[in-house]
Amino acid sequence: MIVIGAGIGGLVAALELAHRGLPVTVLDRGPAPGGKIRAIATPAGPVDGGPTVFTMAWVFEALFDAVGETLDAHVRRTRLDVLARHHWRGSPRLDLFADPAQSRDAVGQFAGAGEARAFDRFCARAARLFQAFDAPVMRAADPSPLGVAAATWKRGARLLADMAPGRSYAGALAGTFRDPRLRQLFGRYATYVGGSPYLSPAILALIWQAEAAGVDRLEGGMTALAGAIADLARRRGVRFHPNTQATRIIVENGAVAAVETADTRLPAATVVFNGDPAALGAGLLGADAVAVHPPRRPRQRSLSAWVWTFASAARDAPLAHHNVFFSDAYGAEFNDLFRDRRLPTDPTLYVCAQDRGGGAVPGSERFQIIMNAPADGDGHPPTDQEIRLCQTRVFQRLGEAALPLSAPQTEAALTTPWDFARMFPGSGGALYGPHPHAIWTTFRRPPARTALPGLYLAGGAVHPGPGVPMAALSGRHAAAAIIADRASTSPSRRTAMPGGMSTASRTAAGAVSRSSPS
Repeated sequence: MIVIGAGIGGLVAALELAHRGLPVTVLDRGPAPGGKIRAIATPAGPVDGGPTVFTMAWVFEALFDAVGETLDAHVRRTRLDVLARHHWRGSPRLDLFADPAQSRDAVGQFAGAGEARAFDRFCARAARLFQAFDAPVMRAADPSPLGVAAATWKRGARLLADMAPGRSYAGALAGTFRDPRLRQLFGRYATYVGGSPYLSPAILALIWQAEAAGVDRLEGGMTALAGAIADLARRRGVRFHPNTQATRIIVENGAVAAVETADTRLPAATVVFNGDPAALGAGLLGADAVAVHPPRRPRQRSLSAWVWTFASAARDAPLAHHNVFFSDAYGAEFNDLFRDRRLPTDPTLYVCAQDRGGGAVPGSERFQIIMNAPADGDGHPPTDQEIRLCQTRVFQRLGEAALPLSAPQTEAALTTPWDFARMFPGSGGALYGPHPHAIWTTFRRPPARTALPGLYLAGGAVHPGPGVPMAALSGRHAAAAIIADRASTSPSRRTAMPGGMSTASRTAAGAVSRSSPS
């Protein structure tokens, strides 16, 4: 069997399938496994150029346990005391902590006792939402509205009130916090799935719970995680072919038969596509797979980003591992991003100080800066003048915050939506698949098993959604579906539920879920 793409979903699927003794070949157009998890060289060493926030460690603890290993034997991690440090112009900064009591005290000192009580209520609501939707949505292989309703009906009116149907996430936050800075801070979690808090449903409050439960710093960065999974897969016989682009999925007699690259044809009755499914609908993997998923229009896409990675001496700058520098006009920023589809005039910036939070800080540190951008990477690229103007604006903003970082001097340190569109075909540069602005987005993401026999999906643009742990879960769902379908002796059971999962697949997916802590 062949896995197309060595992102975290593809790596997880390959590892689980190989652990079951199945022969697996992974094709990836990049030079190293990881997909969006990638490292970029700097004079101070490699810096993460993709995801940097490691949450929901139980997903990976369960994965490693399922293949007879332990996460801590392969990845060195440190629990961060400070989840993130938040900055505003002309305002004290606010740290949120791994210790909920510390966070509550910090909010109280920052915004008053009333807002500390509001923070308590918000945390409780986020925890209830996460608990309610964890098993029936995130861990379920193919959730349906009726199935979710049946799984959550006992929670009744309380859950309905927590969901705040008909209200945007920003609207629900406005009803929770009086301080606009706190609305801004917690509204930021909509961007974790590529959306605007003003357009996304209020249920996105549950994302805070994933971070409040703990954030780890990985020694070696997030690429250490991808490397560990790839190494375990190799030990189980997985063959990796980097710098190899799949050009076509071949279908014969109504089922997957092979994968073509630029110079060879590889027979395969089972294929896991670990890319944006929109690439299939756009015909980028050939005409035979076009019907699996439609292409995605630009206004259906989630956010993209401009990402700077570089080394600099920050001296005594008051930085945590994760830092956010907020704009003065948050609503205008998201109007720029989604309504007008242009770079924000006053952007919010995320700064990962990769060497903070793990002991002594070196003189030259590694940094990543993210500025959100529209996912229009298949349009006209920016001019050199526009790049310089944008970079000047970003580093001037950091200078205002007394963060003396020197702007990188080479364009190689900057990744734009046009670069992401090239690296991840069919995405247009979107980093999270479709935007989350409709309450039904969860149920519109394709599940692992497709209507085309032999073709399965994994990655952040499929169920259960974007983010490193979610993409890992998608890989587990794909592996479970494949194992169940291979075990099934009735061809009708394999194809009876196009786009969904057979009874056997659901059973295997349930076994994957049960291997995770409840």
